[in-house]
Parts: sequence; structure tokens; C-alpha cells
Amino acid sequence: MYCALHTGQIVRIEDIANAFGISKAHLLKSARQMGQLGYLKTMRGRSGGVQLGMAPERIVIGEVVRALEGASEVVECFNPATNTCPLIGECQLTGLFRRGLEAFFSELDHVTLADVTSNPETLRDRLPVLELA
Repeated sequence: MYCALHTGQIVRIEDIANAFGISKAHLLKSARQMGQLGYLKTMRGRSGGVQLGMAPERIVIGEVVRALEGASEVVECFNPATNTCPLIGECQLTGLFRRGLEAFFSELDHVTLADVTSNPETLRDRLPVLELA
């Protein structure tokens, strides 16, 4: 979102981490993954940073979440290799959680980065001012 709000600019990971109060280390890992997937362009070095790698209209939120989070195991019984629940096969919650997760991703699949940043002025006003080098 930060890159979409600063279109055409190279933004520093540190600025994004500070703006949202999140771990720089976690953000570096996510930015690297998003760069490998083409969502971001990453530039190394003293004046490096990130910027969008494709138009916000092409970035589907559901696809990004799946790519970064992988197969979500909301509950232990989603993974037959590690499941130790004695109720497997009889519990009604497994299906409920699975349908809920599918509905969650279905909603995210209908939204692009452009949709969630359609009011850029209002969103930018809530973030710290980007200090250009």
C-alpha cells in the first residue's frame, strides 16, 4: 500500500516499517518475496529501496496473501501429517474453518491494490511524511 501511495518513487524499507510500526526484518523478508514474485522492484545500495513492480490494478490482494502466507493451516487438523486431534473425521469444526477460509480468500480475490488505495490523499495524510534522499 505504501508503494502504491508513493507511485514512481523508490521508498526505503525503513520508512515503510516506521509508517506502519512493523518489524524492519519482517518487512525485508516480505519485500524480497514480493520482488521475486514481481509485485515489487527492489533496488540495493545506498539509495536503494522498493517500488511497485506492476500496476496496482493488476495486484490482486488474495493472490498476494496466498503467495506470502502459503497454505493456511488455521487449525491443526488441516495438516494430516501433524494432526493429533482425536476427533478427526467426526468434528464439525474442520469443515466450518475450511469454508470460512475459502470465503475469506474469495473476498480478497475480488479486490486489487488499486481498490484499497483509491483514496490516496486521505491515506497519505495518515502516514508520516516520506523524506526523500
